[in-house]
Amino acid sequence: MIQEQLTQWADPIGAVIGFILTLMVLSYIIGDNFMFRLAIHIFIGVASGYAVVLILHNVLWNQVIVPLLQFYQGAPGGVLTNLVRLLPALLLSGWMLTKASPRLSRLGTPVLAFITGIGAATVIGGALFGTLIPQISATASILDLEAAPVEQIDQMVGWFISGLFIIAGTVATLIYFHFGVRARVEGTIPTRHPFVDSIASIGQAFIAVTLGVIFAGVMAATLIALIERVRFLWLMISNFLP
Repeated sequence: MIQEQLTQWADPIGAVIGFILTLMVLSYIIGDNFMFRLAIHIFIGVASGYAVVLILHNVLWNQVIVPLLQFYQGAPGGVLTNLVRLLPALLLSGWMLTKASPRLSRLGTPVLAFITGIGAATVIGGALFGTLIPQISATASILDLEAAPVEQIDQMVGWFISGLFIIAGTVATLIYFHFGVRARVEGTIPTRHPFVDSIASIGQAFIAVTLGVIFAGVMAATLIALIERVRFLWLMISNFLP
């Protein structure tokens, strides 16, 4: 009975809290004030608490406590297998705790470097196999006639021109990030070849257009969020008005 009552009251209470927090955030329109800063602090606190709960559940509980319980209960797979899986995590975790002490903080540096290396390798691998290589493959297959999704000759011409445009933009953008220079004449300042500079200028234009499109998308998403919040405020006010 009590649980049903709490469930019935959850939506109205959540709506009222959302209404108040929305007004607190929108109060920034009149300038920086206490209500806006309070809303930001609440948001940061909630986000931090949510992150801590995720870490405690997904890392501490699932990766440490559950394997320990399985180890003591003789889970399937053998005691030795469970010990081999659990020992590195316990060793690295205990080693990392030395960073909490000013005297022993240097001992935890290798573990921190190990974690940083794994994180960097994951990011680089994701960028390489998730972005760069697919982009190269997609660019290389743009003018593949067998994969052309058109049949009429006028559509074929448009598809071919757009493919050349995409390839030219990709190459020019990559050339923009080419920083190799050399001295043309002995004793002069090393510079890039004029032809490379010309292509780099085209790549810079492509980058400017891309950033402009991204900025426009961000602004559109921001306006959509603002309209949704204003509509939410109006609905809340209209519901409470007679």
